[in-house]
Amino acid sequence: MFNIIKAAALSALVGLGTLGAAHADSLYLGFGNKHDPRFGVYTGDEEDYNRRDWRRDRDWRGCSPDRALDKAERMGLHRARIVDISRRTVKVAGRQYGDRVVVVFANERGCPIIYR
Repeated sequence: MFNIIKAAALSALVGLGTLGAAHADSLYLGFGNKHDPRFGVYTGDEEDYNRRDWRRDRDWRGCSPDRALDKAERMGLHRARIVDISRRTVKVAGRQYGDRVVVVFANERGCPIIYR
C-alpha cells in the first residue's frame, strides 16, 4: 500500500514538473524558504512583474565614470577619482606604488585604455 502511495506522489510531482516546464512563466511550485514560509502551487508572475530588466540598467553606449573608476581600482590605483570627463575620454587619477598616476579611458564600450 505504501509503495502505491509513493508511486502516486512521485508521478504527481513529475506531472506537475512537466506542466510547469510547459508554462514556466505562469505556474510555480513553492516549498517555502526563510523569508516566505508558504507552501503550494502558484499561478502568475506577480513577483517578477515589477522587476526591472537588467539589460535596461546597463549603459552600452560608453564608458561611464563609475565603470572607469571600477576599472582603475581593479588595475591597482588607490584613492582613484575622476579628473576630467569629455566627449571622447574619461581621466582617472590615483596613486600606485606611492606615485601619482593618471589613466585615460576612451569613452566607448568596455572603457579601453588610451594612456597610462
